[in-house]
Amino acid sequence: SSNQTLDYPVIFKLNNCYPNPFNPTTQLKYGLSENVHVTITIYDIVGRRIAELINKKQQAGYHQVIWDGNHHVSGLYFVKMTAGDYISTQKLMLVK
Repeated sequence: SSNQTLDYPVIFKLNNCYPNPFNPTTQLKYGLSENVHVTITIYDIVGRRIAELINKKQQAGYHQVIWDGNHHVSGLYFVKMTAGDYISTQKLMLVK
């Protein structure tokens, strides 16, 4: 029997962004269960793409990226992560 712990997640997962609400930066942590092309994109309230944080193939494992909202107005934003067939969207609140 093996009590080895996996150093990568068994599923794709975008964790809750922290902090949220945030000013001016928030941290997005995510896990990839396999090597896959990942995109992480920020949209404003009307659905315009305002930032692309990640757009590349990444290794299985745990990753993180920072979004700096310094040049954006206060309000509600959405972060969308796509990895293979996995899609997750979360609300972000930028408060200045």
